[in-house]
Amino acid sequence: MKNRNLRSYSLGADAWRRLLRNRAAVSGLVLLILMVLACVAGPWFSAYTFEEMDLFSANEAPSAKHWFGTDELGRDLMTRTLVGGRISFAVALAATLVSLLIGVTYGGVSGYVGGRLDTLMMRIVDVLYALPFTLLVILLITVFERNLMLLFIAIGAVEWLTMARIVRGQVMGLRHQEFIEACQVLGYSQARILFRHLLPNVLGTVIIYVTLTIPSVMLLEAFLSFLGLGVQPPMSSWGSLIEDGRGAMEDFPWLMIFPGLALFVTLLALNFLGDGLRDALDPRRGGES
Repeated sequence: MKNRNLRSYSLGADAWRRLLRNRAAVSGLVLLILMVLACVAGPWFSAYTFEEMDLFSANEAPSAKHWFGTDELGRDLMTRTLVGGRISFAVALAATLVSLLIGVTYGGVSGYVGGRLDTLMMRIVDVLYALPFTLLVILLITVFERNLMLLFIAIGAVEWLTMARIVRGQVMGLRHQEFIEACQVLGYSQARILFRHLLPNVLGTVIIYVTLTIPSVMLLEAFLSFLGLGVQPPMSSWGSLIEDGRGAMEDFPWLMIFPGLALFVTLLALNFLGDGLRDALDPRRGGES
């Protein structure tokens, strides 16, 4: 047990060292941390609330009073952008968690059990892949009452398919390994073998895909909010702020530039971090530095 823990620590430490040597990944991590801190703590230090209106200050350009300017109702755009970031991050994390729970469990069961059950489960995935995901999310949101929790569930419910396929492939490659056969000889239950011995060994791949899923979810949420199907007023997300600024882009460009820039920087940081984690956690890249 002692040697096993030492080995796990060494692998984790080695991956961390490789990650720190990747300048793009470190830059992405720093940018992401700064963006999260700004969105979480920034509104507390603002002199304005996200819904505070001042019609006499409507559509003001960026200034010392309003760093990002104001919108058509005189609301401070910087505060609304930071609060919108909270919503965008919350939707991305919650929907990714839903996707993770469904995809890892579904793919793990399919890959480990195999046979006819695996065939049936993968055909279901193929059928769902054929459906237009965005249209399905829009249908769920329009049929049921629109709220933030439904948005979490709706997006997560259509983002798990690729995760399921990835986990299934990894589990199928591991299920005939000697340590799994030893568990079977010892009489461990199928559930214990799957959740305590197989799935932990695909954690690296899952982490990499999670960093790629979060940007995808954020883009989907921004698109839905852009269509008016996402976050409802007076709350805002980056997508809804971009939609608000789209119509006034020629006259008041800051209404779209600042939320769009915040979304762009966050997605760029996540992609840099995801690429770095892929290189750091991939054992085949262990000799590359």
